[in-house]
Amino acid sequence: MGSSLCGPVGAGPFFLYSSTGGVAITNEKRVRVNRQIRISPVRVISPEGEQLGILPVDQALAMAEERGLDLVEVAPTARPPVCRIMDYGKYKYEEARKARQARKRQHQVQIKEVKFRPGIELHDFDFKVRHARRFLEEGNKVKATMMFRGRQMAHPELGREVLTRVAEAVGDVGRVESEPVMEGRNMTMILAPRR
Repeated sequence: MGSSLCGPVGAGPFFLYSSTGGVAITNEKRVRVNRQIRISPVRVISPEGEQLGILPVDQALAMAEERGLDLVEVAPTARPPVCRIMDYGKYKYEEARKARQARKRQHQVQIKEVKFRPGIELHDFDFKVRHARRFLEEGNKVKATMMFRGRQMAHPELGREVLTRVAEAVGDVGRVESEPVMEGRNMTMILAPRR
């Protein structure tokens, strides 16, 4: 049977009920354009941004059509609703472009893992600490994992010492978010970047 739209169409979340009984909630803003605008009268704003006054919807639509533009409801909750005469296609394109730019500027924090062993050589230790430092400088969290083998399990304090040295070595760019914890044969510690 498909899905049907329930409830008034307006800004804010709306619900889609499907024939399978599921409900999907979306936060997509629903914008009324041209003949979709039902409430009359409306406050009309010209493409240049000047107020044209409170007019019946039919008159506002006629003005928009004369200019080859659309009548777009920009403030549906205002009384009377505010509508603007504009090119709706161009408006949608600009909004999508702004949303893409905003997403580009956001940084997704990731957890990067760096693995160590209790008897790690100094060169290997420095090499891995440089990686951890770079990840923290990029704004990511670091999961420092100490991996134990065989008899090393009898001496978890050796692994804890190495993880403590790691935390001290990156202390200027990172801080310990969660202390070292044993998880099976591994001991893990989470480092977060300093803001």
